[in-house]
Amino acid sequence: MTMNSNGRKLVLFDIDGTLISAGGAGTRSMNRAFHSLFGIRDAFEGISMAGKTDPQIMKEGLKLHGFPHMDGNVEKMKEMYLKFLRSEIENPRRSLKPGIHEALVRFQSMGIMLGLLTGNLKKGAEIKLTPFGIYDFFLEGAFGSDDADRDNLLPIALDKFRQKGYDFSSSHCIVIGDTPRDVQCAKVHGAQCIAVATGPYTRDDLLQTEADIVLDSLAETEGYADFVLSS
Repeated sequence: MTMNSNGRKLVLFDIDGTLISAGGAGTRSMNRAFHSLFGIRDAFEGISMAGKTDPQIMKEGLKLHGFPHMDGNVEKMKEMYLKFLRSEIENPRRSLKPGIHEALVRFQSMGIMLGLLTGNLKKGAEIKLTPFGIYDFFLEGAFGSDDADRDNLLPIALDKFRQKGYDFSSSHCIVIGDTPRDVQCAKVHGAQCIAVATGPYTRDDLLQTEADIVLDSLAETEGYADFVLSS
């Protein structure tokens, strides 16, 4: 049985730079995986990762070093990456972004449903968020393992919620992220977006996007609560 959202909101969170800093665990795991498989160190040096999906990043690394992304190389990279991520996430530099735990609790108390929209592989998302105790806040989501193109992820997320019995339209969905790619993947489907300057992009950078509002962080409680309730 599918329930109409009846005006209920769905908020979808990006992970890296938005919910958490993994303390460089993702980059180190990518480099270790590539070295383990192909014997090349620091293979992703110079490759921008912000806002991209994990498979997209892997394909760029393979192309840069002359390896075909077919022939199972991406699948091999995924498996090895996750293996190293399990250990790399256990580092003292990882941190929860400002205001995140309070925001998640507040959204729940407001009757807002929470999900993920991230370039991370689904298993990678679980590995990154579980140490912070916040993974279980999110009922469902769309991940880099669903589609390498971030712009395709919002409809996938909505379909997954639909399969769980919750029928949201993109107009009742708000994406929260820290890069212009997060903004774009919301806007191409008519969803709203809150951009937070807690990643590699400054507030001024994000003000140049189509984000509905731009915050320094989710510690600006009133800045997002009023928007979510009124949107």
